[in-house]
Amino acid sequence: MFSFEPLRKVSFSEPETDFLIKNEACRLATCHNGIPHVVPVSYIFENASFFIATDYETRKYENIKRNKKAALVVDLYSSVGNSSVCVQGTAETIESGDEFSRLYKKFQDRFEWVRLDPWKEGEAPFVKVTPTNKVSWGLK
Repeated sequence: MFSFEPLRKVSFSEPETDFLIKNEACRLATCHNGIPHVVPVSYIFENASFFIATDYETRKYENIKRNKKAALVVDLYSSVGNSSVCVQGTAETIESGDEFSRLYKKFQDRFEWVRLDPWKEGEAPFVKVTPTNKVSWGLK
């Protein structure tokens, strides 16, 4: 089933939500000087938003500081059928405080790479992507 939602508060269907919660990797697109920049990242999906850990010295962090527009895709490819959720939205950084601590705990619980290379407030931020529109297919 193909679905599209125009610019407005985006909600996700139960199949979309299940798909997004079960997966942990996506491609995040940001832009600088009209040039797209796409990177694979780990994410957590919560309350219809995506949360991504990054470093201060990354292109994606610099891009988001200059341009809040972002897009991402979570997908599974198969030669017999594909499943995907693609979103466009706005990005903001979370660098400290209760929200940072809560997100860090969730990332630490879910991802071994966080446990192997921990960080503190002020060392690396999180990015929150709030969808403004979406498209999905291949989900039941």
